[in-house]
Amino acid sequence: MAFDYKKEYKEFYLPPKKPAIITVPEMHYIAVNGKGDPNDPEGEYKKAIGALYAIAFTIKMSYKGQHQIEGYFPYVVPPLEGLWSQSGDGSIDYARKEAFEWTSMIRLPEFVTETEFNWAIQEAEKKKQQDFSDVRYFIYEEGICVQCMHNGSYDSEPETIQKMHDFIEGQGYVEDFSTGRRHHEIYLSDPRRTAADRLRTVIRQPIIKKRNLS
Repeated sequence: MAFDYKKEYKEFYLPPKKPAIITVPEMHYIAVNGKGDPNDPEGEYKKAIGALYAIAFTIKMSYKGQHQIEGYFPYVVPPLEGLWSQSGDGSIDYARKEAFEWTSMIRLPEFVTETEFNWAIQEAEKKKQQDFSDVRYFIYEEGICVQCMHNGSYDSEPETIQKMHDFIEGQGYVEDFSTGRRHHEIYLSDPRRTAADRLRTVIRQPIIKKRNLS
């Protein structure tokens, strides 16, 4: 049976709707950085998603070719994720989607080294006759965060984020968007096939203890 990160690491991918504090360890990803409205059909975001999945499936299906990755095991490609920010204090204004700066990413299995990632880029470029130079190997350690499951449209996320804010206030924490820490979303539903009110999205925010602020 293929290894499924969502099932094996439920604490990261299937949290309850009630906010909770969690420490997120280092994980490795393929990632693309971009700017602009993710809903723009001609924008950077749509192209980035296509590039990510092309590389993700090149790695997943590598066992069928001559290139054998050491330590490979069958797995389900993990869900799409996104780090989001806008210029300012780290808060997100959903009415200003054109101002988004984002990193779109897909988690890599542990056996994928940077060397194997570079092979996948070259392999995909050769097979698809397409430039994948925007895709990068990305290591990210989030540390202490608050997270919960959001059910509903992306535009209704502020309600869930407010619940998270109220929760951490009571626990003696505040949001921490310093040193590259960003709003994080994990997409468990395909918006092309799922009604907006039935979408499931993991929302994660970086936090820090109040007493540690200078």
